[in-house]
Amino acid sequence: MTQKIHAKALVHFDTIRRCGSIRQAARQLHLSSSALNRQLLELESQIGAPLFERLSSGLRLTPSGEVLARHVIHVLQDAQRMSVELEALEGLHSGHVDLITVEALTHAFVPDILQKMARHYPKVSTTVRIAGSRKAAEEVSGGAADVAISFLYQRDSALRQLAVAPFAIGAVVPPDHPLASRESVTFNQCAQHPLVLPSPEISIYEALEPLLRACRAPLQVIMQTSSFELMKQMAKQGHGVAFVNRLGIEDELKQGTLVHLPVSKAMPSLLGIYVRAGRSLPPAIDRFCQLAAAQLQLRQVD
Repeated sequence: MTQKIHAKALVHFDTIRRCGSIRQAARQLHLSSSALNRQLLELESQIGAPLFERLSSGLRLTPSGEVLARHVIHVLQDAQRMSVELEALEGLHSGHVDLITVEALTHAFVPDILQKMARHYPKVSTTVRIAGSRKAAEEVSGGAADVAISFLYQRDSALRQLAVAPFAIGAVVPPDHPLASRESVTFNQCAQHPLVLPSPEISIYEALEPLLRACRAPLQVIMQTSSFELMKQMAKQGHGVAFVNRLGIEDELKQGTLVHLPVSKAMPSLLGIYVRAGRSLPPAIDRFCQLAAAQLQLRQVD
């Protein structure tokens, strides 16, 4: 599934599932039957499979529909629980969150969380610092920061992982690059071109290291850097193949100035939200972490 399924489509699907009829669901949703049926057909097109069997007695979920239904039930229950928690936290009028995160997440991921915090809790202040993933973990485990949102491959007993999601590592190139027409690439195919590599302090280097060791061809590394922004710009200008996940290049992908090609056999980036193990979280930090976890789940299905 390459397209994001909007929340409204999930709510409408669930209403059809519970009603067993498009006509009855349309009445509950205050829509015309034809409009709701078009939405269902569009959702089935996005999924790539029919979601209901059309029977004379009504609608029945297909196997694909059952899979989606299980997911939707969890999503809607989580949304309901969040609404209850938001109401319980209406009295949250003060607090501070000291966040440490990686550069790639400052493009859209972290700003989206901060926007929601500012809208719901305008009197909660936030400090944001940028560091590599290992340094971020150390700052939180040592008590110098409240929350780390970073990519970690090895669990740390000094940290409590609140949420985690995998994101595929891909080669990024401009649309006129010789690799751009492929659906995926191997590292050896990338190695036939100039490369822009992350330096060892960047978590993506850990994912690439086994592929670097296994590659027998001589590498033309034109740059190695700890700056995500610099890697992105070098790739965008066609100077070399860079390696990142999709977070931080959302605008370039929408605008078509970069192409993201999954690298086969590369370990995925594991983005997690971490606090110090054993810490009882103040309300402001707890709410921030819940919003961050919701944003992580949203990005995973993009």
